[in-house]
Amino acid sequence: MQLVAVFIAFTITSLGFAKVVDSTDAATKSGTLRVMVWNALHGANDVTQGAEKALKIIRETKPDVVLLQESYDINDERPKLGAWLASELGWNQYQGESTHLCVLTPLELETTFFHHAWHGVGAKIRDAKGREFLAWSIWIDYRAYITYALRENPAITDEELLDLERVGSNRLNQATAIIKHLRESGQLEADIPLLVGGDWNCPSHLDWTVDTTRVYKRRRALPLPVSLAMSSAGFTDTFRMLHPNPVQHPGVTWSPMFRFKGKGEEQVDQCFDRIDRLYLKNPATPKDGLTLQPTSAHVLPVVWEDENMATIDREFPSDHGAVVIDLEWAKQ
Repeated sequence: MQLVAVFIAFTITSLGFAKVVDSTDAATKSGTLRVMVWNALHGANDVTQGAEKALKIIRETKPDVVLLQESYDINDERPKLGAWLASELGWNQYQGESTHLCVLTPLELETTFFHHAWHGVGAKIRDAKGREFLAWSIWIDYRAYITYALRENPAITDEELLDLERVGSNRLNQATAIIKHLRESGQLEADIPLLVGGDWNCPSHLDWTVDTTRVYKRRRALPLPVSLAMSSAGFTDTFRMLHPNPVQHPGVTWSPMFRFKGKGEEQVDQCFDRIDRLYLKNPATPKDGLTLQPTSAHVLPVVWEDENMATIDREFPSDHGAVVIDLEWAKQ
């Protein structure tokens, strides 16, 4: 799908979600791939009819792949969110032994992969034209979120902030373990594209820049190690590739639901960041000469709901925004 077509395809509903007017089948035939990365808070259980609302958003967005986090059991003795969504949509899904990670797709799951119950599951996926790619849903440690640390202690040193990625949490260790697994399994050097997306629970070095420190009071220009590890492994940050200026296109995914903490005099603003990301690594020598090239990117919800709305009444049933990336199959 060309950029003009993508623009035409979207209309914004009164709830602020992007509604797509073409179909997944049409997208597959035209040589595009739409990937959605979404952490659905507690299996969407915190919101009235949260699972149904998540289903509606996915139907309207029409992704070819959803890399889902927090796919927990749905209330009322229903199955895990990913399995229930797959049943309702007539799609395939793989969660396996994972506590909460799921790959959800209308395409064929050729092979599935397991790294860790909390940190990574993946699949080799084939479309109707026989084009193949690898896709992983990941999640890493939420503790010692560095933007909160900076909010609570503005005098914290750069070294202490960076230590939160290495020592205060296991984020860097878990990210490097994912990269190691991909390398040792041969997927890092596979002859088909590799997609790794999920909730990284930390910002990117591409967002914490000199320019963004002038806009966001809780950022510094720092070499943040998790995103740098992905870059060093050969991955491209798809959203930032398409929107290279983090001031003009912040891509904030944390948090459209919780925009402040506390009440009264103790109330403080949320620490907004782009912690949900999709990374792409194309092969050096691609099978059939085919690679994936990002063409458009946006974050849902497009319009945030009223910050004072009770969680249970929300239409967008998660505290994380969903990242939607369109890619196009292209000959190298």
